[in-house]
Amino acid sequence: MTDCIFCKLAAGEIPANKVYEDDDVFAFHDIHPVAPVHFLIIPKRHVDSLAHTDESHQTVLGRMLLLAPRLAAELGLTEGFRTIINTGAGGGQTFFHLHLHVIGGAPLSPNIVELSTH
Repeated sequence: MTDCIFCKLAAGEIPANKVYEDDDVFAFHDIHPVAPVHFLIIPKRHVDSLAHTDESHQTVLGRMLLLAPRLAAELGLTEGFRTIINTGAGGGQTFFHLHLHVIGGAPLSPNIVELSTH
């Protein structure tokens, strides 16, 4: 999508504080972190949300989930972290490109609504 900010970040058209990149996924620090460590993992290929995935996305979804603990550990989250995928407007999604939040480094509220707004 030409107007998708996450597509532009993954393509290098907009600067990002990159955590990781390969052919299929891109990970970068959130510009509005809710904890000391807060980064996003996105597929490079545009997908609106988790609700828009099918079997063809299985590999990239697995890649995203397997990267989360590895990158979290590399960023010092050895005591645990939270992962969040907001799906659709009713699920709190405000940027409509599938993304996985990885959050940690401080005590986290049990109320996830307070943590993630995009």
